[in-house]
Amino acid sequence: MSINPENLRYSKEHEWLSAATDGVATVGITSHAADALGDVVFVQLPTVGDTVAAGETCGELESTKSVSDLYSPVSGEVTEINQDVADDPALVNTAAFEGGWLFKVRVSEDPADLLSAAEYDAFIEG
Repeated sequence: MSINPENLRYSKEHEWLSAATDGVATVGITSHAADALGDVVFVQLPTVGDTVAAGETCGELESTKSVSDLYSPVSGEVTEINQDVADDPALVNTAAFEGGWLFKVRVSEDPADLLSAAEYDAFIEG
């Protein structure tokens, strides 16, 4: 059974995307990515109003092990960042799919290459 919520879509860069509500979707990193990073100690998020492009870097996550780029799974305009994660980056590790979300984006085009939970499970197991 998957630990990845069925209602989300996933990128091969290990970000997740919620379904858009009124055109705005939520972005975070998967628990698989958070586990691989180790204890996240700093996040650099895009700024509200920034335009992000699918597959392009838009921030960084720094852990006790390494620094990893944050990729946007969709193109659009950033409408909100999660200030709780900026203040307490460990939320990425403890609540990757809930309180550890990273930013919200007004989606400008539907992503074509995102994976279902089952496809993402197969990807990370492969």
